[in-house]
Amino acid sequence: MSAKYVIIVPDGAADNPQKCFGGKTVIEAAETPNMDKIASAGRQGICRTVPDSMQPGSDVAIMSLLGYDPKACYTGRAPIEAAAQEIALKSDDWVFRCNLVTTADETMVDHSAGHISTKEAITLINELSNVAESDAIKFYTGVSYRHLAVISGLDFSKVITHPPHDFIGEKLSKILPKGKQSDLLNDLIAKSSQLFTNHPINKVRRDLGENPVSSVWLWGQGQKAVMERFEKRYGLKGAVITAVDLVRGLAKLIGFDLISVDGATGYLDTNFSGKGEAAIEAIDKYDIVFVHIEAPDEAGHGGSANQKKEAIEHIDRFIVGPVYEAIQAYDEYRILVLPDHPTPVEERCHIGEPVPFAMAGSGIKGVLNKPYCERNSFETGFEIQNGPDLMEYFLKI
Repeated sequence: MSAKYVIIVPDGAADNPQKCFGGKTVIEAAETPNMDKIASAGRQGICRTVPDSMQPGSDVAIMSLLGYDPKACYTGRAPIEAAAQEIALKSDDWVFRCNLVTTADETMVDHSAGHISTKEAITLINELSNVAESDAIKFYTGVSYRHLAVISGLDFSKVITHPPHDFIGEKLSKILPKGKQSDLLNDLIAKSSQLFTNHPINKVRRDLGENPVSSVWLWGQGQKAVMERFEKRYGLKGAVITAVDLVRGLAKLIGFDLISVDGATGYLDTNFSGKGEAAIEAIDKYDIVFVHIEAPDEAGHGGSANQKKEAIEHIDRFIVGPVYEAIQAYDEYRILVLPDHPTPVEERCHIGEPVPFAMAGSGIKGVLNKPYCERNSFETGFEIQNGPDLMEYFLKI
């Protein structure tokens, strides 16, 4: 029987010491007996998932974790999500991430418009399509606040855009698209603002005390992405479990199968136990299973240390614990737990610092018999400077 591998990614879980937790990080404050078992039985370390020259997004970081060099493979975030939606891009197409956002007083307030429901979001995007689409501009609906726009026939290689989740509280004048062709993007943002301001959906949301949708926000642009299949590169058949199009897109690009889980939302109310159960079933069918959970990252962007702690505890209890127990039934196995990047609750944005990892299993000797956390991972002195090298190490120790 071939070896079995599982990678579990609590997105954005790494953080800085918190006053509310007596100087502990969120991971340290959380009850994570299963992550601690992996750390104690195997080894901890830190990994730099984001090259210094690149923005610390999940797109770049997770590409690294999957064993691919983002400096060679990365063409933008939106093309990866387009792959998830199976949007066929032509050579002159540029695809943009199209968030529904809340702004006020010329300031970015909420990158997700209060995590608007998919039903409401589809209505708004479809109505925007009716007034703004043309032969050159097409909109594609996604989940909640996450959508895409494809623009053909223009060169956006010089335009500068900004991810709204990393600029909460910033003045729009600083973060609106700039550079060549930015006028078109700003015009689409302005059209959406005019359309949404007095929309019935927003009237209801305001009455309910929910954040209204102020406009779309265009960012993360790029052209068609192409990546080598994972099975060709590493000789292993893989599957991914996630609620996020970004990770689905990366999975499709490298030839991983997608496993859907009912109730997986990419937020704090996601079906944690369902993801754990799906991962256990997948271990028997695949050589490597990649489980991604967005909830800690959303809590980090929301600035809530307590919600982030709760999300990490749920991941440990309902995913890490059951999966670790199940995989030990195989003759050869390895399990790896780590965030893709830190999303500190004070900053409410991604940063490019190294992340702590813990791995255990066949051929991995224990090094530091201490619980899993940033502090202990740094204490080991074991650092992988180039993110993609971690996959090579994990598979071929």
